[in-house]
Amino acid sequence: MAEKFYRLGCDIGGTFTDFVLLNDRTGEIKINKCLTTPRDPSDAVEQGIRELQGEVPKFVGMLDEVIHGTTLVINSIIERRGAKTGLITTKGFRDVLELGREIRYAPYDIFAEFPKPLIPRRLRLEVDERIRSDGSVLKPLDPEEARSVVKTLINMGVESIAVCLINSFENPTHELMIKEIIEKEAPDVSVSISYHVLPQIREYERTSTTVTNAYVKPLTGRYLSKLSSRLEAIGSRGKLFIMLSSGGITSVETAAEFPVRIIESGPTAAVIAGEYFGKLFNIPDMFCFDMGGTTAKSCLIQGGVAGVVPTFEVGRVQRFMKGSGLTIQVPVVDLMEIGAGGGSIAKMSRMGTLQVGPESSGADPGPVCYARGGTEPCVTDADLLLGYLDENYFLGGEMKLDKEAARRSVEEKIAKPLGVSFIKAVWGIHDLINETMAGAAKTHIAEKGGNPKIVTVAAFGGAGPVHAYGLAKKLGAPRLMVPPNAGVGSALGFFTAPRAFDLVRSHKISLKDADFGEIENIFKEMEQEGAKTLQKAGGEQEIGFERSLDMRFVGQGSETNLSISQGDFRTFKKEDIRSLFDSVYKKLYGRTYPDSEVEFINFKVRAKLPERLLQLPEIKTRSGALEDAIKGQRSAYSGIAGDFIPYTVYDRYRLFPGAELKGPAIIEERESTVVVGEDCRVSVDGYGFLWIDLRAA
Repeated sequence: MAEKFYRLGCDIGGTFTDFVLLNDRTGEIKINKCLTTPRDPSDAVEQGIRELQGEVPKFVGMLDEVIHGTTLVINSIIERRGAKTGLITTKGFRDVLELGREIRYAPYDIFAEFPKPLIPRRLRLEVDERIRSDGSVLKPLDPEEARSVVKTLINMGVESIAVCLINSFENPTHELMIKEIIEKEAPDVSVSISYHVLPQIREYERTSTTVTNAYVKPLTGRYLSKLSSRLEAIGSRGKLFIMLSSGGITSVETAAEFPVRIIESGPTAAVIAGEYFGKLFNIPDMFCFDMGGTTAKSCLIQGGVAGVVPTFEVGRVQRFMKGSGLTIQVPVVDLMEIGAGGGSIAKMSRMGTLQVGPESSGADPGPVCYARGGTEPCVTDADLLLGYLDENYFLGGEMKLDKEAARRSVEEKIAKPLGVSFIKAVWGIHDLINETMAGAAKTHIAEKGGNPKIVTVAAFGGAGPVHAYGLAKKLGAPRLMVPPNAGVGSALGFFTAPRAFDLVRSHKISLKDADFGEIENIFKEMEQEGAKTLQKAGGEQEIGFERSLDMRFVGQGSETNLSISQGDFRTFKKEDIRSLFDSVYKKLYGRTYPDSEVEFINFKVRAKLPERLLQLPEIKTRSGALEDAIKGQRSAYSGIAGDFIPYTVYDRYRLFPGAELKGPAIIEERESTVVVGEDCRVSVDGYGFLWIDLRAA
């Protein structure tokens, strides 16, 4: 059997699919990028792997791991392409998806729209049962009634069924009974029960999350099964892992069972790469910025750690209005995502002003310059016309860009309708998308207690390095960092992500009445469940666990999370837990209430395997004069000069460690282009990272 020492990261985005191949023996990295195939994403995966085989002929048979991030799940929710799904719930709770939290996201807008539930009302049926809040049975489930409800849904043609009964997180007996009935009556129908998906208090969030899981489960299962088969067909014997929204990786079996956990699978990789670079270079505050063809993702990383939040929204009716989307309650990396990418469409708004995004041309047809049938001018078209991109060196010359078609499109669709010059039109597109991203970034940084004037901006993605200079200047940031292979650099995050899985269990009880032995049993049960999940992911090393608590003052509507040390919970003293709660609460809110009673709400565990180390390869072969890296000069637009000026164009692959250069400059590599203003100075380190001083002038 061939020795396995390669790892492959594959990130499917809305426009491009990125690949990073890592040789664990030598640290050598090979990369590739190809257009995403929306109708069947696995086509692009196979195409990209076969192209990599041209450089490393026998690597497929020596793959140890294939780590995959995908936007399939989130796209199927937004585009409503999931399975026909039914819901079985407790009598009286049929309409919880519409009722939600009974809060209007826009209280003064009488025409405010809410997202339509993934399951229409006619496919939401009730059973007459009831579990009390303490887990005792008020009204037993009638198995025959449950069987009749299941048969009704099956006769209505559902492919998947969600089961969410009131208070089942305290006692799942009735949900498990219904699951058994479904498996007997219709073994081909997919089942998701809330006790397995989210055994956590709050009925709306639990129902919404369970329904979402059921809605995308058949589609995700088919896709992952097909992807596994295609990888095997081309000779791969490596284990397939999927990126979780929380920043860990898990087995393909777990991802297929809980697809709601991989909704933000794709965007998370760049953040994990940013965490690694933040720790490697000891950067206290780093703003990780990943701009691809469809969206821009960013995250503030403080002390080498990105935040994780317990809930998020998908498919907002109003993109920037919190509460206008479907609520999903699973752990997710705290990132900001907006519709700003190379494929973002520029147009004249109804107010007669320039508007860029959030609509995107995607991979098909793509920007006008791709010459694939696109007719609407996009950000990439403007970047090309401003001189930042080389029409003959896109994707290393593999894809010829049509500059004249882009020019005609901007003239006809933007410049003439707005009554402005061609130059103002193309610069307006570029500058407006930067302004949009900067505004959102400032809000995100402020919410995390950061300061944009001290962050180091790290640029990833095919379009990220083109726009990072403009974004960083608008933020007032002092420094910009661009890693090697930045166009696919986010996929490096796959190699630094831990194999991990997060679990939660709700059990509401006051601190004074709590039995710490009972709490220890809850933690132990979750740790056993987490260990089983990681063993599916091939976990052979010792599994570690991180415990935490969600607590609150009795009667309060929100919880405070407390990280606790490992060890038997029975060894803790109640006064120590209270002291920890008061300390954390005071830090968050400035004061606490020592005389008020507190209670436990949720118990949380993160099961985790040791991280596999990634050693970045140092550049040892390059040397020579800076002039050797110069490809020539190109006329490109300068926002400072307000006109086209000569930019020196450099071949990034020929820049040596210790090299220093001044702007204005354009630094080209196969998957991306770095734009450097005339007020900057660039230095190259031993790993090939570009460090751009934005205050050099």
